[in-house]
Amino acid sequence: MTRSFTAMLACVFLLARAAIPAEAQTIEPLDGVHFKPVCPDPVAPGYARCHSWVMVDRGGAAIVSEATKVSPPRGYGPADLRAAYNIINNGRPGTIVAIVAAYGYPNAERDLGVYRSTFGLPPCTTANGCFARYGQNGGPPQDVGGQGDAGLFWQIESALDMEMVSAMCGKCRVFLVEATTDSYADLGAAVNTAANLGAKVISNSYGGSEVGTRPVAADYDHPFVAITASSGDSGYGVEFPASSPYVTAVGGTTLKRARGTARGWSETAWVGSGSGCSALYPKPRWQKDPLCPMRMVADVSAVADTRTPVAAYAPVSHTKSAWQAFGGTSVSAPIIAGVYADNGGPVLYGADPYFAPPGSLNDIISGSNGDCPNYMCWAGPGYDGPTGLGTPNGKAAF
Repeated sequence: MTRSFTAMLACVFLLARAAIPAEAQTIEPLDGVHFKPVCPDPVAPGYARCHSWVMVDRGGAAIVSEATKVSPPRGYGPADLRAAYNIINNGRPGTIVAIVAAYGYPNAERDLGVYRSTFGLPPCTTANGCFARYGQNGGPPQDVGGQGDAGLFWQIESALDMEMVSAMCGKCRVFLVEATTDSYADLGAAVNTAANLGAKVISNSYGGSEVGTRPVAADYDHPFVAITASSGDSGYGVEFPASSPYVTAVGGTTLKRARGTARGWSETAWVGSGSGCSALYPKPRWQKDPLCPMRMVADVSAVADTRTPVAAYAPVSHTKSAWQAFGGTSVSAPIIAGVYADNGGPVLYGADPYFAPPGSLNDIISGSNGDCPNYMCWAGPGYDGPTGLGTPNGKAAF
């Protein structure tokens, strides 16, 4: 599948620079503003990469912005996202949302606290029982890989995931479950641990080849737990675990303000949103699209376009963090996880949006992520691959 697509942003920041490892390649420019993937690609079969993109300068250094009371960080914040998706309340207290990621993030609680306090969200700390970190088997996190580039890449990913969940479900508890490596075996073990810890929602913002994933497929099968998985950032093409029939596969959109419209926002399919027909996993009974005999990706979607990024407070080195702008389906998957959590978890696993009441999803009817001639890569009325059934209009579909 192609790794080249346009990533644009229409505003210029007042910039400061901070180092990001050079291995994250493929810088996509527009008018001096660039994005690159946080996690390098490709990865070997049996391993996953994160699905986030970060704004950088021409040299590949992270672009950071200041946050003050009169000047919020650049990118959409919680109020924007909740308005766009008509999420009225602030979550169901006590609901555990688990973030599954790789390696260790020792400053996770500190960075999450900066994001939440900046945007007026309730404190989420170890002391008040809201926040916890675990290793992949449920013990203390080991911070494995914390001194290497891979560890830093996944720390950035973890920050983005926790903060997007917080944006949509400010009263939920946030557990970070850290796999020892980015192998599917370790990530799957972390998913099982998250379910055993009582998580009602588990967010996964990573993916890779379907090849050889059958041995870990059952790790994502947890009835009555909503498990979200990002569909990928490479356009038309299928990745695991989004192709698992046990997860809600989340694609990406371009989200813009639209003054003068009833909703106040407009959305189109994002060119990077992963979609397509699985070569390995059977079609779930609740999917009815006509041309794919196997599991079709995606199910639903939310903002992911680098041109319409979100703000997150995330590492720029192993010791420093800063406000940065992010895109990718690593944004959309935890947003949907947070909407599930607003309901306290799902009624049925994986299938809920397919039984959604009328009007509970925003149907995305334009945009594409590839050259195929049908709904697998072109948005249109009803179901399509890049955006699935649509984006949240309230929480009733979840």
